Amino acid sequence: MKAVNARRRSKRYTINELSEIFDVTPRTLRHYEDLGLLAPERRGNQRLYRERDRVRVQLILRGRRLGFGLKEIQEMLDLYDADPTEITQLQDVIKRGDAKLAAIQAQMEELATIRAELLELRAKMQQRLDDILQRKDD
Repeated sequence: MKAVNARRRSKRYTINELSEIFDVTPRTLRHYEDLGLLAPERRGNQRLYRERDRVRVQLILRGRRLGFGLKEIQEMLDLYDADPTEITQLQDVIKRGDAKLAAIQAQMEELATIRAELLELRAKMQQRLDDILQRKDD
């Protein structure tokens, strides 16, 4: 098991390999690098991403999918780097997740209200149309 972990840690990915793994463009990875989210090794013009970078891309994409901005993701990753126990990072992620859940709940409630209003308006408009068509037929 240790040999497998050592091989995995020493694995290097090119920008095209990492792009293919995560179905993102090389431009996206270069953007993440420009923001300091990734730090690939350089061999001339070639970027070589370590396993750590692969995991970070996975975390970045998960964060984006969950609605976090790149600045927030950077802050969470910085906490991970600063605290090897992960306690601070986990507490922060839970706090941010709770805030995101509350915001989503509020959005869902607002959307339910809008949906109900639209259904009511549609029903009124349909009734009005039916009345007009009925009078026209009479």
